[in-house]
Amino acid sequence: MINRVLFIIMLVAGLGAPFYAYPVFVMDLLCFALFACAFNLLLGYAGLLSFGHAAFFGGAAYITGYVTKEWGFGPIFGILAGTGFALILGTIFGFLAIRRQGIYFAMVTLALAQIIYFLALQMPFTGGENGLQGIPRGELFGFISLNNEIAMYYFVFAVFMIGFAIIHRTINSPFGEVLQAIRENESRALSLGYDVDHFKLLAFIISATLAGTAGATKAVIFQFAALTNAHWQTSGEVILMTLVGGLGTIFGPVLGAITVGALSHELSAFGSWVQVILGTVFVVCVMVFRRGIVGEIQHRLLKKKADK
Repeated sequence: MINRVLFIIMLVAGLGAPFYAYPVFVMDLLCFALFACAFNLLLGYAGLLSFGHAAFFGGAAYITGYVTKEWGFGPIFGILAGTGFALILGTIFGFLAIRRQGIYFAMVTLALAQIIYFLALQMPFTGGENGLQGIPRGELFGFISLNNEIAMYYFVFAVFMIGFAIIHRTINSPFGEVLQAIRENESRALSLGYDVDHFKLLAFIISATLAGTAGATKAVIFQFAALTNAHWQTSGEVILMTLVGGLGTIFGPVLGAITVGALSHELSAFGSWVQVILGTVFVVCVMVFRRGIVGEIQHRLLKKKADK
């Protein structure tokens, strides 16, 4: 019931957003919301902390920018190309990292992501520190110009909703239940006959692929693939978004992305102090809302219902 109400609120707010907020800013939030949801699938439901998800987010942005700018493909094919790249990269990273646990898994993903960052900095087509600029938005279905902000917004919103639906279906499936069993007690899941490494690898691939979709879409929006998208700090930001919104909740990462994104935008005048302020907000949220904003709300509503 709670999730249905939240879904209706998200859908209505999303459909009306470009009429009461700056469309480009909201599109940026949607990309990070999808990124956070993808990361939450891995950490919140499989219990795997990755410090390298920026590799998929940023790598997909470069691939999308290259195929649309240099090869002349449309935005849909460009995003699919970036998503496909993230899928392949996620498979490679997952195969190398998935047999490690805890901090060792996190460090392996961070090390692998730094390789992608180095390649993004050094490869000739990426533009180095200047990034890949001049990415065309193109036309949707050959006649809808995405240079129109409203048309672009609803295209991005559709991409977000498709990604969100995939994550929701994954979580609410037998596969998702096995992931949660592995998160709670991996040894028990193994004793029940489940191939734990296989399930964790699939979760990693799905998460990486959708993170790539978010990064690819962001490149089309801003017509620019930035080096910062592949930086380790971006991996840290998505962790922050997920924890603030509510780890292991379907809508928590969405709210977390909106909260952190809005704070970063509103506090941009403070310069480098933004990171200090966001860090303080994170500490307060962890101390006061240990389950995240959505997680805490759900917990209190369920507790109130049980008391009745």
